[in-house]
Amino acid sequence: MKRPILIHPDPRLKKVCAPVPDVSDDLRKLGDDMLVTMYDAPGIGLAAPQIGVLSRVIVLDCVKEEGETPKPMVMFNPEIVAASDETNTYDEGCLSIPDQYGEVTRPKAVDVRWIDRDGREQSDTFDGLWATCVQHEIDHLNGKLFIDYLGAMRRQMITRKMQKLKREMMRT
Repeated sequence: MKRPILIHPDPRLKKVCAPVPDVSDDLRKLGDDMLVTMYDAPGIGLAAPQIGVLSRVIVLDCVKEEGETPKPMVMFNPEIVAASDETNTYDEGCLSIPDQYGEVTRPKAVDVRWIDRDGREQSDTFDGLWATCVQHEIDHLNGKLFIDYLGAMRRQMITRKMQKLKREMMRT
């Protein structure tokens, strides 16, 4: 089921999320709903707080090429356990901050550990766009947005645009 995505500024987007104690049917359903919501948006990643759920759950699928097989991932309690010294800079966007982008520099590769849908611990190395995406989504779980990496003036300008967008959405 598609869920509404919160738009910045919303206090829930700045909260640190609680770890998931164990993977239940309700959490698997949450993961499925998050994938439906992400693909519909369309986006390549989504964190639970973006739909108002303050739990450590993210989804991602950075396969963007037409005709390529999607690679949806659902991660419970994801954590970065190592990061490369080498960095990448991407023009990041966010489904909670529509149509706004900013250059963010992050580690080029990260090792991530998480719990999968079956309750098993997994780990993998992500690089390039996948590394940027998983770091961006884990930031959400810690109450951090990509605009927090930007300068104060740019961050304030984007926040004002989002406040205006939310007012316009309320009128319709």
